[in-house]
Amino acid sequence: TDYMKAVPDQIRQFVPNEFATLGADGFGFSDTRAAARRFFKNDIHSIVVRSLEMLARRGEVDAQAPVQAIEKYRLHNVNAGSTGNAGGES
Repeated sequence: TDYMKAVPDQIRQFVPNEFATLGADGFGFSDTRAAARRFFKNDIHSIVVRSLEMLARRGEVDAQAPVQAIEKYRLHNVNAGSTGNAGGES
């Protein structure tokens, strides 16, 4: 979300199983929403990578799957983000 991590963390105790918190713990980083979401790792590709990391930790996918996704989606490149040119998850 574009919210602080504290917002989804409030329901953590009520969610069974693993729960990954993604959120923007600040603002004003960049001139575009896509770049900000990539920076805070809460764009669509970051969500995919986080999910793969959790599945790899449980042994449900190959341990290299998250690494491959990071490379494929150029996750460390803030300018490679494409999610969020308008409100919501556009």
